[in-house]
Amino acid sequence: MPHDPGRPDATSPGFTVGSRLPDRAGRTGVLTTPHGQIRTPAFIPVGTRATVKAVLPETMADLGAQALLANAYHLYLQPGDDVVEEAGGLGRFMNWPGPTFTDSGGFQVMSLGAGFKKTLAMDAKGVTSDDVIAEGKERLAHVDDDGVTFTSHLDGSRHRFTPEVSMGIQHRLGADVIFAFDELTTLMNTRSYQEQSLERTQAWAVRCLAEHHRLRAERADRPDQALFGVVQGAQYEDLRRRAARGLADLEVMGRTFDGFGIGGAIEKENLATIVGWVTDELPDDKPRHLLGIGEPDDLFAGVAAGADTFDCVGPSRVARSSRVYTGDGRENLLVAASRRRFEPIEDGCDCYTCTHYTRAYLHHLFKTKEYLAATLTTIHNERYIVRLVDAMRDAIDEGTFDGLREQTMGRIEASRA
Repeated sequence: MPHDPGRPDATSPGFTVGSRLPDRAGRTGVLTTPHGQIRTPAFIPVGTRATVKAVLPETMADLGAQALLANAYHLYLQPGDDVVEEAGGLGRFMNWPGPTFTDSGGFQVMSLGAGFKKTLAMDAKGVTSDDVIAEGKERLAHVDDDGVTFTSHLDGSRHRFTPEVSMGIQHRLGADVIFAFDELTTLMNTRSYQEQSLERTQAWAVRCLAEHHRLRAERADRPDQALFGVVQGAQYEDLRRRAARGLADLEVMGRTFDGFGIGGAIEKENLATIVGWVTDELPDDKPRHLLGIGEPDDLFAGVAAGADTFDCVGPSRVARSSRVYTGDGRENLLVAASRRRFEPIEDGCDCYTCTHYTRAYLHHLFKTKEYLAATLTTIHNERYIVRLVDAMRDAIDEGTFDGLREQTMGRIEASRA
């Protein structure tokens, strides 16, 4: 039976470290939540609106997902965090009995106000200042030192998020892991603005901890929620280290952060270095979540640099456009060559799609725009990424991480040549 968030669970949030990568920050661990344990490193699939698009929550459990992440901004707008609370919390609402995460809404503030369409650029090369503003749209979000005023993308209504509002929404949603409200910047913001933003995010972190403490006392009958502070600083080493130290040292009314998110603009080619700066400054006994990262090379880099959990909409998003992950890299099922390929997406894959359907059938579904296409390809992609990070965890335990990385990435890179 799903946990009833109206009754406190005997299991309190916590984190223990297991095996370690020699001479690096990478490690295995166990993140304990009121709704179960998460063995780390782990990939956390994204169910933005309390659903991984096109896939049943039960199916996500079957393919190995240990937890799901939903978005506070979207659930606040529809159906409303009060509705989710009345339903018994996020897990009960979506019929997911395992651990849940919610982000703070900071990413949506960035994408509404100064975003790169729906994704955050990981490379500033060739990007101009004009690209920082969403194409063809007026800014829908305005940041000040107290919070953010934004216009709903659904109906044009005006709303206000502050650290206190974000904490209230996430408490009502009832996720096991929640994030402090932060301002997300892009690689194109000036150094001066990055510094101002960092100070703002630090001040908001203090307010988030205080409000989290207040709400915990007010809602003492509910299971405890782990609050993660979010480290910003873009591509600047001194800012990243300063942000990490500031959040790690922060204590408000005896409460500290239970873990940390590593967010913001991260240059892909320097991902391992940037994550390394942050994990070098963070306490070793608390979990680190790398926000919005889901490509195989980035996952290997993040794990080696000491990140414990990851989330990304990538696997489900690309699946809906007919792209699937394989050992040879991403492939497009809509190409003409797939029309008569009566074989699975990948031989040896244990996902439901590969054990029941062929590339030819999936090609047909996409050509005829059948909804089932998205379901089947999302199942495969989520299973591929979940399994890959699971393999990294096992490889750390077995001392074979570098071999796994070389074999996996070598095959992908060879196919691109």
